[in-house]
Amino acid sequence: MLWIEAAAGARRAEAGEAPLVRLHSECLTSEALGSLRCDCREQLGEALGLAARGEASVLYLRGHEWRGIGLAQKLSAYALQDAGADTVEANLALGREADERGFAHAATALTARGLRRVRLLSNNPAKAEALREHGIEVVGMVPTLRVTHPEAIHYLETKEHKMGHLFNGATA
Repeated sequence: MLWIEAAAGARRAEAGEAPLVRLHSECLTSEALGSLRCDCREQLGEALGLAARGEASVLYLRGHEWRGIGLAQKLSAYALQDAGADTVEANLALGREADERGFAHAATALTARGLRRVRLLSNNPAKAEALREHGIEVVGMVPTLRVTHPEAIHYLETKEHKMGHLFNGATA
């Protein structure tokens, strides 16, 4: 885990306001290798830009590669996607869950920093629910930008239609 804290966020927390926080799941293929199959690199860039301006904090979560199934299984899932499966179908075909990530350690890290209330920089209502289950009050969600490169369109549609991601500014 890596914590990048915006000073303004710390001041908001001290004042009892909910700071903006991004829980970002590690994505080696996108962030380091430049894959365009997902929107992870763009989401991280957006969050780091907000952190640099003092508007958000980022908690970078290692071990979350491909919704928690790991790099080797992710590459197998890529092969299934190349044969026509979407990301959820590929994970299930590998005998995995659609999303195996856990956020208990993220909630513990937020609590250790005195953050019991946050606004979440995310399109994923399951992240907000997971934090709530671990005692963090999520008072709203701020959607990340939606990428438009053609390689990620099917991935984003799957996130929206099968996993309930919110891309239109709705809050969970």
